Amino acid sequence: MEYRRFGKTNENISVITLGGMRFKHGWNLPRNHLPAESVKNCIEIVQKAIDLGINHFETAYGYMKSEHLFGKVLKEIGVPRKNYKMMTKGAPMTGGETRKLVEEQLNALKLEKIDFYGWHGINNEERFRTAIQKGGPVEELHKLKEEGIIGHIGFSTHGSLDLITKALETDLFSFVNLHFYYFFQRHLPAVELAEKKDIGVFIISPNEKGGMLWNPSKKVRELCAPLTPIQFNGRFCLSHPQITTLSMGIHEIDQFEQNISILTGKNYAKDNEYLNVKKAVDNPLETLSERCTLCDQCLPCPENINIPEVLRFKNLLKSYDMIAYGKYRYNMLEEKDHWFPGAFASKCTKCGDCLPRCPENLQIPTLLFETHNELFLKWNYFKKTIYEFLKNVYKTLMKKN
Repeated sequence: MEYRRFGKTNENISVITLGGMRFKHGWNLPRNHLPAESVKNCIEIVQKAIDLGINHFETAYGYMKSEHLFGKVLKEIGVPRKNYKMMTKGAPMTGGETRKLVEEQLNALKLEKIDFYGWHGINNEERFRTAIQKGGPVEELHKLKEEGIIGHIGFSTHGSLDLITKALETDLFSFVNLHFYYFFQRHLPAVELAEKKDIGVFIISPNEKGGMLWNPSKKVRELCAPLTPIQFNGRFCLSHPQITTLSMGIHEIDQFEQNISILTGKNYAKDNEYLNVKKAVDNPLETLSERCTLCDQCLPCPENINIPEVLRFKNLLKSYDMIAYGKYRYNMLEEKDHWFPGAFASKCTKCGDCLPRCPENLQIPTLLFETHNELFLKWNYFKKTIYEFLKNVYKTLMKKN
C-alpha cells in the first residue's frame, strides 16, 4: 500500500480509501438493524482492506447502515484503534443539531473520537451559507474539535468550481471531498488551490462517477490498453501530488484486485506506460469538432439547464462512445436535487441567451437536443413520475386519516 500526507491534518493515510456506501443491504431501513448477511459482507471487506494496508475508512450518516456496520465490525474483528482513521460526514442545519448528530454517530461507530468529520454536501450557495453561518454547524464542529471529539474538519461537495473555491477560501476546513477524474477535470483549479492552502484532497467515487469504468465502452477499453480504464484513471488521479486518496466503494472481495492494481510504487506523472496511454486517450477529445471546453460562460440558463454538464456528456459520446455512462448520469437530472442539479436539455426554449457567450461559437440548443435524444430514458422517467404521483397520493390519504 502507498500512503500520503492528508494536507494540514498531518495524517498519513492510504491512497486507497475503503468507502462504506455499498455494503450488502446497507440502504435498508432501519439503520441500526444489521442483518447477518450485511455484517458478514462488511467483515469480509474490512478484514481484506486491513490485510492490504488500507488504513482509512469513509462513511456518512446518510449512508444508512454504514456507520453501524463499521462500528460493529471493527470491534468484532479487533482492529486496534491506532491502525485506522475514520471519516464520517453529516449535514446538520444548526449548531444544536450538530452536537446531537455527532453524538449519535459516535455511538453508531462505537468510537470516542472521529478522526475526520466532513460537512456533507456543500453543493449550492444556500447549503454553503447554512454550513458556515455564525453559531452554525461548522462553528460547532470546531468546538467539538477543541474538546477532542473530532480530529479534523472538512467538507464534501458536488457543487460548482466557484462554490468549492469559495468554501476553500474560508480557511475553516482541513480537507475536501470532491469530484476530479480523467473524464471530469473541471475542478483542477480547486485541487491546486487546496494544495496552496495545504488542504487534503479526497476523490469521490473515481471508478463510477469518473466514467462507470467497471463497464467501459469498447473504445475506452482499447484506448487505455495495456492498462484497464480503472488503472488509467486511478493513475491519472495519483499523478497529481495534491491528491491524497481515492475512495473505492468496494463491496465484493474480487473488486480489490482491480483497485489495488492501480498502484505502481512509481512516480505516476513520469511513468512511461501511463504517459503513452494518456496520449492515446487525449487524442479523440483534442481532435473533436464542436467540442465544449466546459468554461461555464454559457451559464446561467433561464431554464436551469446545466449546459456544461450536458455538453460534457456530448463530448464523451462523440469522443469515447460512453453511452452507458452518459445515460446513467444524464437521467439523474431532475431527480437528485442539489446533489446533481439541472433540468433535462429538452427544456431548452432556444432563447439564444447562451449563444453570444460561447467562446467556441457552438450551436448550443442544437447540441442540447441531440444529447437529450441520445441519452434520455423515457421508461425510467415514466416510472419515476408514477412513483412520485403514488407517493403524493399516499401522503394525502395519510393526512386525511
